[in-house]
Amino acid sequence: MVRSDDTGKLVLRVVLGVLILLHGISKISSGVGGIAGMLSSHGLPGALAYLVYIGEVLAPVLLIAGIYTRPAAWIVVINMLVALWLVHTKDLFALGKNGGWALELQGMFLFAAVAVAFLGAGRFSVGGTGGRYN
Repeated sequence: MVRSDDTGKLVLRVVLGVLILLHGISKISSGVGGIAGMLSSHGLPGALAYLVYIGEVLAPVLLIAGIYTRPAAWIVVINMLVALWLVHTKDLFALGKNGGWALELQGMFLFAAVAVAFLGAGRFSVGGTGGRYN
């Protein structure tokens, strides 16, 4: 049973990490100007946009490796909450064309990160199960 649980944790954190990291790579390529503009329009300093590199590059890499997994997952949760607030508030209660929640991808990222934050990395990680933050 432990092996199955650890395999599930591995799959969950690696898939979440890779999918969020792809967004981070896009931000590295195109910059964070759009995010800075959105933050400024909400009265926040545009320089905070650089934190997206922590939420979409550093935290996913930590998730994939299984190092400081729980804090990395909480960073992704915060990142997703900020993304929902900045970009997707108008669609919070909307349905998509096919009847599903309009924000199902963002919701899946958010709640997968919450699950990883509570579950930890599992045995198949660099940090192992004995690590305080895994």
